[in-house]
Amino acid sequence: MTSTATPFSLDGRRALVTGAARGIGRAIAAALNRAGAAVWLTDLDGPAAQAAARCMGAAGGGALDVTDAGAVEAAFAAAEATLGPLDIVVANAGISTMNRVVDLSEAEWDANMAVNAKGVFLVDRCAVRRFLARGTRGVIVNTASLAGKVGAPLLAHYSASKFAVVGFTQALAREVAADGIRVNAVCPGFVRTGMQEREIAWESTLRGMTPDEVVADYIRQTPLGRLEEPEDVADVVVFLAGDGARFMTGQAINVTGGVYTT
Repeated sequence: MTSTATPFSLDGRRALVTGAARGIGRAIAAALNRAGAAVWLTDLDGPAAQAAARCMGAAGGGALDVTDAGAVEAAFAAAEATLGPLDIVVANAGISTMNRVVDLSEAEWDANMAVNAKGVFLVDRCAVRRFLARGTRGVIVNTASLAGKVGAPLLAHYSASKFAVVGFTQALAREVAADGIRVNAVCPGFVRTGMQEREIAWESTLRGMTPDEVVADYIRQTPLGRLEEPEDVADVVVFLAGDGARFMTGQAINVTGGVYTT
């Protein structure tokens, strides 16, 4: 019988999303769920992840500190105990702070690198080990950033961590392509989230602007003429997770409204 599934259908697939309690991660989890996947939400705030899962009717979720290798292994085990073997892993968890390099503390640098770069490494490594052990064709999508394509003033440490995500995505994709595992990344731009609200407050202070002026500057830089919504990113992740992207790996896809096109 000919399959009636579309390239955007994820029926029968099982996904884990990190940093999924709010913002981009929550939108990704919801979009995967709507596309038919059984989704396990994880977040440093475990109760919030569980609440988000209940709200969207997802399979479940729990707490995860992505900087802790043991916690990552435990989260995968919990997800697979409920869902069965995972097919899709989205390493989305991330943090940001904002400062001039001359004022940047080692603690800020280390925190951004730990969550944004090491966290992606630990999650991806766990996913690949499980895919290889089962001999299955898995899909990984990492959340990088516009700041991982072009260095962002006041976000040098964050940019460095997201450039690391892009490079790691490319290298891992080439390593595991022969095993049928695809690894891609999305690079969002100026996304309307709680994280962005904090960044607007920081940037307005550091640049001597009002918050409204900062937002207007973001929109001015965006050819499509508006702030990005989390769903704009989530829909691209669904595409990358599905069969429509079956010949795509090692890519860092700009989802920026045209801010950056290379």
